[in-house]
Order: sequence, then structure tokens, then C-alpha cells
Amino acid sequence: MSSNPVTETVSSLLPRAKEELAALVAFKSVADFDQFPRSESVGAADWIASALRAEGFQDVDLLDTPDGTQSVYGYLPGPEGAKTVLLYAHYDVQPPLDEAGWVTPPFELTERNGRWYGRGAADCKGGVLMHLLALRALKANGGVPVHVKVIAEGSEEQGTGGLERYAEAHPELLAADTIVIGDAGNFRVGMPTVTSTLRGMTLVRVRVDTLEGNLHSGQFGGAAPDALAALIRVLDSLRAEDGSTTVDGLVADSAWEGLAYDEEQFRRDARVLEGVELIGSGSVADRIWARPAVTVLGIDCPPVVGATPSVQAGARALVSLRVPPGVDAAEATKLLQAHLEARTPWGARVAVEQIGQGQAFRADTTSPAYQAMADAMSAAYPGEEMQYAGQGGSIPLCNTLATLYPEAEILLIGLSEPEAQIHAVNESVSPQELERLSVAEALFLRNYAAS
Repeated sequence: MSSNPVTETVSSLLPRAKEELAALVAFKSVADFDQFPRSESVGAADWIASALRAEGFQDVDLLDTPDGTQSVYGYLPGPEGAKTVLLYAHYDVQPPLDEAGWVTPPFELTERNGRWYGRGAADCKGGVLMHLLALRALKANGGVPVHVKVIAEGSEEQGTGGLERYAEAHPELLAADTIVIGDAGNFRVGMPTVTSTLRGMTLVRVRVDTLEGNLHSGQFGGAAPDALAALIRVLDSLRAEDGSTTVDGLVADSAWEGLAYDEEQFRRDARVLEGVELIGSGSVADRIWARPAVTVLGIDCPPVVGATPSVQAGARALVSLRVPPGVDAAEATKLLQAHLEARTPWGARVAVEQIGQGQAFRADTTSPAYQAMADAMSAAYPGEEMQYAGQGGSIPLCNTLATLYPEAEILLIGLSEPEAQIHAVNESVSPQELERLSVAEALFLRNYAAS
């Protein structure tokens, strides 16, 4: 990275940022309070609120959102007449999954092979630190040239929409000229990238019932309808033979125009086992950025250990459907529900309950803010030009903000590049990426203020 006062300041602040990220990662802030104590999320929110106050933020508040979680808000005034920029991140995290699969404890930030490991290190507690580093670097080098609002969401990973509904009820709170969403990532380490599209999502719970109670499989099996088998049948109907998603009535043949994703590189990024085929058709970019994708996230059924010879009376599954830009998530939910109901065999009783939903997003990459970010990223990554990529994941808040503030420019950057392995075991963040993206964000705020 080329030497200038901002980069030098960020570099000098990195050891402190590591200590702070370790403190934030230590909170088990999973916003599923059936699994994790609410106090862990409260602790993380309080930590962020204290950090904002220490940086001179005003009106710092813990917002009680309708889904029972808290988002942290703060406002840092800039020069009179300056533009306003909203910086977003979230402090809730995914569960650690199989803790035995972690090389080091998931909630203990650990340095290994040049990366910092821990749940939320990249997604998205590292994003909180990225914003703080950028602002500190500007304060140390002439001041922050814009008004800054920070919002740190407490339930993004759950998809329960608390912050979206809060923003809709208080539309003036997050109003800004430009919004920087710090929850995306570079296409790969060292390649500065803005995410120009996000898939939307819907999350449903499906239950199948066939009997008043479990039955002995020897006495009744073969004629008694098995609810677990019925559930397996209907879930299998959501994919074609090649693995493509097939929800009745849902368009699934769109093409991606932009940065290509090499298939062999994808296999390495996704850690696909040797000899196992990729699923779907079209290019990799088509499949993960431009087309729907269904995933069965979990099934309630007897575990193998301790299973009895029984025909199951009932079974449940949690199903996620990612939908590309141009597809309305609410309409996709209706199609998914209708598909599940129509494809359930043997007249079994089926109930489909929507758990979460978020719309897809497409950015206007021709806006002045994108030029300001392109210049900033080129400076932070010498010799590299900013790239545009899609992202298969969802950030439901993006479309809410785009609807509330149609004139605002929205940019998505962040630390979740492929090596970060977000949502998986052994999630990590590259400290070099944290450093360079913090510099890029600081320089962007300067460039944008002058534009």
C-alpha cells in the first residue's frame, strides 16, 4: 500500500483494532435467544455504543426494534453544509455450528497463518472496526469532512426484519446522501470490489403430518403414510436432476453480465470434495448471482443414535430460497408455499409458515459516489482497479433503504472475501484487507465530500 498520512495512521491503529475486535468477537451475539443468552447481544450493543461515544458521536442510542433485538445508532456532525453518509454494519453473528470443527475457540479471536479467526471476525464485527478505523484516520488527518451516521444492526443474520421495520417507522433517522453497507466483500483478497447486486431471500418452515402418533414400522410400515418420507419427497421436488432450483412458476434461467467466476476457482473457494460435481446449469456467476437457489437448512427428525423402528407421524424442515434481482421476494414466497403444498404426496397435511423475507437489490453504479469509491480503492490497492461483482447472499435492509431514500447512493463493501469462510467453521478476517478497506473508506469519505 502506498504511503500517505491516512494509510500510515490506519497501519498504526491496527494493533488497537485487533484488541477491540477480540473484545467484540468474545460476545456470543447470536440473535436466536432460544440458543444464546440475550445478555450476549446486549453486551455487544453496549460495547459499540461506548465506542461511538468515545469517538465523539452524539445521540448514541440503542434502538429497540420490533423483532425484540437492538440496533446501535450514533451521529457524528461534520462541517456545516456537508453531505451525510450512513455507515452500516451488524454485530449479530451466525451460530458457531460444530464447535469441535473449529481449530481455535469460535468466540476467541486467534491469529493463525496471517489471519484472525473467530465468529464474526469478517461478518460483520470486522465491519464495525472498519468504520471506526476509517473515521479515526480522518480525525487524525484534518477531520471528518461529512456528517456521519452509524447503524449497527442486531439481527441481520436472522432475517427477522427488525431494523427494516424500525426504519420504516422512523424514516428521518437513517436519511443520508450516500449509504455504505460494510457487509459485503472483495471478490478475492487483494481485488478491490463493490457488490452491485444482492439476491433477496425468503425463509419458511414446512411441517408435514400423517398420523396421530408414531407407529411400529414392522406392524404398520408399508401402508401407514410416513411423514418423514413425505417431507423428503416434497423437498426433493425443489431441485431438478442437475441440482437446479425448480420452484413451480419461478423464473430460473437469468444470466449474469459482469465479472466472471472461474469454475475451478469456485470449487477451491467452496471446498468442493474431489469428484463431486457442482450443481445447476449456466455459468457459476449465473447460478450464484442471477438465479434462485433453494437450501434445506434443517430437518426435525429422529437422530440416528437412539432411533426406534417407527413410522414417523410428523416432520419439519426449514427452507431458504434466495431470489435474484428482478424477482419480488413476496411473490417468490407465495410460489414456494404453493409448490410445497401442491407437491406434498399422499394427501399428507402440510403447513407452511414464513419466518423471514428480504428483497433483492441492484445498485446504480453510474452515480458519483461510485467514482469517488473507485478512486479511493485504487489508492488503497495500488495497481488495482475497482471491480463489480454480485453476491448470492441477502441484506434485506438495502432495499428498505433504497425505497425510503430513493435519491441516496448505496455502496456495498466489506471483509467477507472467499477465504473468510463466513457462516462456516473457522471464519476469519484478513488484517491486510481490514487495513486496506479502512483506508479506502476514509479516502472515499474525503473524495465524496469534495465531489
